[in-house]
Amino acid sequence: MDELEEIKQQLTIDDVYNFLQAFDGSPKMQDNVIVSRTICHGGHSHKLYYYGNTHLFKCFTDCPEPSFDIFQLAMKIMGNDLKSLPQAINYIKGFFGLVTSTKNFNENESSLEDWKILNNYLNKNNENANKRTIEMKFYSKEFLNNFPQPRILSWEKEGIGKDVIKSHNIRYDPVNDAIIIPHYDIDGNLIGIRERTLIKENEDGGKYRPMYLGRQLYNHPLGFALYNLNWSKDNIKKLKKVIIFESEKSCLKYSTFFGEENDISVACCGSNLGNYQFELLKNLGVEEMVIAFDRQYQEIGDDEYKKWTRKLLEISKKFSNYCKISFIFDTDKMLGYKDAPIDLDKNTFLYLYKHRLNEKGN
Repeated sequence: MDELEEIKQQLTIDDVYNFLQAFDGSPKMQDNVIVSRTICHGGHSHKLYYYGNTHLFKCFTDCPEPSFDIFQLAMKIMGNDLKSLPQAINYIKGFFGLVTSTKNFNENESSLEDWKILNNYLNKNNENANKRTIEMKFYSKEFLNNFPQPRILSWEKEGIGKDVIKSHNIRYDPVNDAIIIPHYDIDGNLIGIRERTLIKENEDGGKYRPMYLGRQLYNHPLGFALYNLNWSKDNIKKLKKVIIFESEKSCLKYSTFFGEENDISVACCGSNLGNYQFELLKNLGVEEMVIAFDRQYQEIGDDEYKKWTRKLLEISKKFSNYCKISFIFDTDKMLGYKDAPIDLDKNTFLYLYKHRLNEKGN
């Protein structure tokens, strides 16, 4: 066992809880999972999860990594105060008063060497995370039959058809006053359940969160699956094209507008497309990915716009060698702030789709 693993094995889930609390993460314990504020990037929503069985964190908002450990979290939090992995190791050891029997890194190593070590370490960490997802937990589908399936009028008013809501097994949780959204893997196995709260006061902690019932957290790593792929995979394989939205509702709207028999949409449940998610699409023979993320800027040219365009360019650089990539990008200010391209109506979406940009900006 190397020093990194030795430290992580020594840390209890209570230790990690106290660490998050020390940095104002307002952590909440849910069995062997901790839910914290996204202190990894200075956010306020409770979407930073720590899984005690893997000793890894997962941020469900703006962090690009599939997962990261406590050393990487410390580097995210401390910024310039912790520039290298050796510094992060010493910081964590000092914070918890740990002594290790092994040692891998030298604090006096050159900065360049530190970053080589860090890059190799992060790559190995993400590879291990990918391997773990193969053993994703499955839940009983029959469990959902215990919940009613009424018409969700608020969603119908937004343009989501009642038949699509029913076919996607969307249900209602009367205890938590929330809409139940089951998530399945590509083969139709139930791998997680998300809830959309209908209580305004609860939205501060995030409108969407894993279902928690009877001390069971129905969570799954969102970065290792694509919502709706179990329904749209055959159409995607046939057309060799996929439209990637951020949210589940966008897929439901697309299926409503164009028919389930024509649905080529998936949702990555965030604003990042991970390697594992891309592999799922690549294995279906996808030749074009249409990125249809929400409008994450208010004015063209503002700081959010610059940050957002850089993020989309990173996606292009990452995957454009494998397939064509185009972007639905609202340059005509047809959408509101944080609207999805399909939020308004079918005609607006078709206009934005027709005028989408390729990876070269054309």
